[in-house]
This record gives sequence, structure tokens and C-alpha cells, in this order.
Amino acid sequence: MNLSQEIPLSVAPVSRAKIIAFYVIFYGCLAGIFIGTIQALLLTLSNYKPTWQDRVAPPGLSHTPRSDKAEVAFNVNDLESFLPYTKALKDFMAKYDEQWQTDKMKFEDCGEEAQEYKNRGDLESDVGIRKACRFSRSWLGPCSGLDDPYFGFKEGKPCFIVKLNRIVNFRPKPPTSNESIPDEAQPKVQPNVIPIFCTNRREEDAGKVGEVKYLGIGGGFPMQYYPYYGKLLHPHYLQPLVAIQFANLTMNTELRIECKVYGDNIDYSEKDRFQGRFDLKLTITNL
Repeated sequence: MNLSQEIPLSVAPVSRAKIIAFYVIFYGCLAGIFIGTIQALLLTLSNYKPTWQDRVAPPGLSHTPRSDKAEVAFNVNDLESFLPYTKALKDFMAKYDEQWQTDKMKFEDCGEEAQEYKNRGDLESDVGIRKACRFSRSWLGPCSGLDDPYFGFKEGKPCFIVKLNRIVNFRPKPPTSNESIPDEAQPKVQPNVIPIFCTNRREEDAGKVGEVKYLGIGGGFPMQYYPYYGKLLHPHYLQPLVAIQFANLTMNTELRIECKVYGDNIDYSEKDRFQGRFDLKLTITNL
């Protein structure tokens, strides 16, 4: 009998069992460490706000309708040319219909005049679900879509609906001085309102933008709609809106328009063209 051949055969099952036991214990320990790490991380997270929210940039300013290249062009004599824009506005405004804001357990009246922040308790408190302020689209006047389904586009006086993007627990601060505000925008500064102002971006467009109407509460973003408590605590929240209507634009030419909001804690970035502002290329033809 050849012992050198029999020994490995008798030892092999034992060796395999040890190897299997080693890897079971090894990967079991890794899984335990991983699960323990995740659990420890979850204990540091809040259910109501991001842990590193101090790194969130000031709110972006967005508008409806919008296109990928921020270009809006249409012919007042061609319904099909502006129908996509008016449809976008109609769809956006649908959630602001009064029929969706009648539940008194979910919504409350916060006034039609600009007021101070609405005290709804601390973010992480036992208050629970917060009520949302009602916002009537009728406050946007001719840009509400209630009387004019074309939102001014058919008359060459287009409306754009503007909102500040949501940031949990962010409290925008109205400007306390006029140093950072253009002279022509300073009359819009008033208590408890974040003002918005639109003007020509290029010097050659000076005088071509014409009258701009700002429709909504105080013509800006009123403080009583802030702060936002997040989807979990503020599921029915409605952002305050401002309707901007360009009532007397120069026809048959491309105009570059910039709209900005002003506040003590609202900044702008060259890397993000929607941070506190937006640019718009607007061309209206009537030929």
C-alpha cells in the first residue's frame, strides 16, 4: 500500500471543512461590521432634514414655461407655436386650484398680504404634520389662467410663473439695505417680501423689454410661506408664486432678459445660472 497517496485523501475533508468554517466566520464578521456601521450611521441621521444641509446652496429660481436652452420663441399669429408653453403653464397651475385646498386639516389661510414667518414649531418636535398655507391662483391676475387660457401669449404679453426652489428649514431674509439692489428695483423692497426684478441682460436690449408686471402677494415671495418642513412634515406644502408678465416687449427681435431675487441670504453663482436668478432668451414675432 502506498501511504503517500492515502494520507491526502483522508485529510482533505477535514481541510475543506476548516476552510469553509474560516470563510463563514470571516464573512460573518464582515457582515456584522457592515450592519453595525450602517446602524450607527442611521442613528446620526434625521428623518426630517439632510445632515449636511449647511452645504446646500441658496435656493434656485425656476420658471414655467421653460426649455432646455432657456429659449422661448413664438409667433402671436400661430397658435401651434405657443401651445406647448401655455399647456405647461396650465399643467403647472392645476395643483393650485382651490378645489385641492379646501381640507382644513391640511391647509390654512395665511393672508393675502405679506407677513412674517409663520411659526409652525421646530423642525424636530412632536408637533407632527404641519398645515400648508393656501395659495390662490386668482392672486396672479391675468396670469392665473382662469380668464385667459393662453396666459397672455396670444396677445404678445406672455406670462411666466416663477418660484423659489424648496430647501428644508430655509428662511429667506428680505434685503435690509439697498446697496446690492439696482436703483430701478429699489421701489420693490418692502417688509416681509423677497423681491424679484427682471431687466435686459445686454446693453443693446435697453429699452426693448418694456413694462414688466409682477403679480402675486407683494409682487414677490412672502415670508409666511416659510420655512418648508420637508415632504414628511409638510406633504401638502405649496410654494408661493410670482407671475411675471412682459406687457410691452419689442417684437421680431431676440431679447436677453435676466430675473433675480434679492435677499440678505440669497447669493448668485457663475457656475449655476439658476441660483437666485435665471436668464431667458425671448423672441416674439408677429409677421
